[in-house]
Order: sequence, then C-alpha cells, then structure tokens
Amino acid sequence: MVELTDAEIGAALARGKAARLHEPRGTAARYDRQLDRIIVDLTNGCTFAFPSRLGQGLENASEDQLAQVELLGAGTGLHWEALDVDLSIPDLLAGLFGTKAFMARRAGRATSSAKAAAARANGAKGGRPRKTANG
Repeated sequence: MVELTDAEIGAALARGKAARLHEPRGTAARYDRQLDRIIVDLTNGCTFAFPSRLGQGLENASEDQLAQVELLGAGTGLHWEALDVDLSIPDLLAGLFGTKAFMARRAGRATSSAKAAAARANGAKGGRPRKTANG
C-alpha cells in the first residue's frame, strides 16, 4: 500500500478544488427524443449536446435506454446503467466520444464530397496498388 504524505494529500485536494472552480461539470443530463441528442447542462451556464450515435456504446441503444442517462460523481461523467456505458464529460467537450480505437474507427467512416471525388478518381486509375511481399 502506498502511503501519502499530508503535503501530497493537500496538493491533491487543491487540484480538485481548482478543477471544480474552473472546469465545466455537468449539472443535469437528459436525452431529447425529437433531436436524438444527449443534452448536458454545465456548471458554467453552457449546454452541450451531441448525437447519441456518436457515443461509444450508444450506437445501437433504444430511446428508452438513452433516456436513462445519469450524471456521475461531481458531474464529471455520464452513465447508462442498462448499457454499462460511461462517458467522460471533459472528453466529450474535447470531441472524444470513446476510446482511441473507437475514435479511429469513426474517423475512417467520415464522408464528404471531396472524399467521394478522390475515391472515384483513384478508382478510375485502377484503385489502390496491391501490397507486395517486399513492401
């Protein structure tokens, strides 16, 4: 077991106090069925919303399951008991809707007219070159 000094405990408490004062935390969370959005009210007076399908573990959830959102702890996270899903509010605010691997898979699915045009042009040239055993 690691023993903490009074100074380390005091420093940790000071960091926590500073975070509570300066970092937005959730004060309320709900699911809006009409907009298909998870809506989070923050301590700084702002409201943050995101499409439910963006959150890792929420992609295939029913509306009733999504409506069961709860705040974690001191407003640092969102929790769905029936789905066994937890999302960090600071991460959501930073645009991170899941783990690094989950975000990488989502990035590969992005579509745009420029991406579609590039894929058509590449296809017209014969597509991506095949990998060789040496390269």
